[in-house]
Formats: sequence, C-alpha cells, structure tokens
Amino acid sequence: MLSENEILALIRLLEENYSDPLFGGLKYEKDYELLFAARLAAQCTDARVNMVTPILFEKYPSLEALASADIEELEHIVMPCGFYRTKARDIVNAASMLIGKFDGKVPDTMEELLELPGVGRKTANLILGDVYKKPAIVVDTHCIRLSYRIGFLETKTKNAEKIEAVLREVLPSDKSNDFCHRLVVHGRAVCTARQPACVKCCIAGICRKNIH
Repeated sequence: MLSENEILALIRLLEENYSDPLFGGLKYEKDYELLFAARLAAQCTDARVNMVTPILFEKYPSLEALASADIEELEHIVMPCGFYRTKARDIVNAASMLIGKFDGKVPDTMEELLELPGVGRKTANLILGDVYKKPAIVVDTHCIRLSYRIGFLETKTKNAEKIEAVLREVLPSDKSNDFCHRLVVHGRAVCTARQPACVKCCIAGICRKNIH
C-alpha cells in the first residue's frame, strides 16, 4: 500500500501534469444531461457519447420532453452508444421519476440517486462530485486498473465498491473527485491497458508498477 506522503505526492504530480481534470470527459449544460450522458457512457466511450448527446438534447430539450419521448425515436438516436433499448428506456423512466418524485431536480444524495433507473454508484458519484461538489469516488475501468497498478490495492480486484471504499479511506475528501478524473485522463494517455508507457509516466517514481 502507498504511504500517506506517497499519496499526497501522487495527487500533486497528477495535478501538475493534468491541469484540467475533465479533459475529454462528458459534455453537458444541465444537471440531468450529465446524468443521462453517464447512462449512455456505460460500455461506450465518452467521445461517442459526446457526439450523440447534442442530437438527443436538441430533439428533447427538457425533462418533460424526454419523459414523453417516443421510445423508438429515442432508441434510434442513442443506438450508436450500444445497448440502446435498455438505455433509452432508462432515460425515459428516469426523466419521469425526476419529474414525479424529485420535483424536476437531480437528487443530491447517494440513496436517492440510486433509486433512478439505470443509475449505479459510478454515475451517482459522478453527479455528487461534478454537480454538487461533494466528496466522490468515481470508479471506472481506468480507476480499477490503475488502483492496483499504482499500489492502492494489495490484491487485484475488479470489485468497484471495494475499490471505492479503499480510495475513500486514503484520499483527502477535497481531492477525491478531481483525482479520479485525472486518473482517467492518465489511464487513457499513458497507463493504458495494453501497453503502459512507464518511461514517460509522471508518477513512475511512486507507482508500484503492478502491471501484470
């Protein structure tokens, strides 16, 4: 496991090398747009989602429009994101619940967010961190891979809740959300799944290099 000083140094190095923690992330203007963009991003790239959401939100510019959307038309729009039938249904049902139960507002608690169709802890943490600026740990595929490689985990696991719990315990709460975003950028740019570029890695001096 990394020491407290190593973790603080790791955070500082990532901050210095990735000044914009949201670089390449999901684009949105309204809170609920991030919620639905995150749903579309499941097993899909942010880049592809960012191509679809402008079309989606131009066609359906409000929660009311989404809640009453023709499901087949919505499926056609979100089809490039994969699993389009399930995702379209979740968006319509979540929009209806936001209107009927939450007065048209995206909830600001984990418990309430998890009530929404298609919303898991990853999306809920994204909303809590990015929209409400609360301490949050967004565990995506890059976070899972790098948490073990770097040395936050003693044994390799793909259990997202376990990784979230470990990171929540060791990361400063005011740094946790941006740290996770920077980890994603680092995972895409340097510490890739197939061939991590350790020779140009800004945290190589701290990383445990658990590559295999």
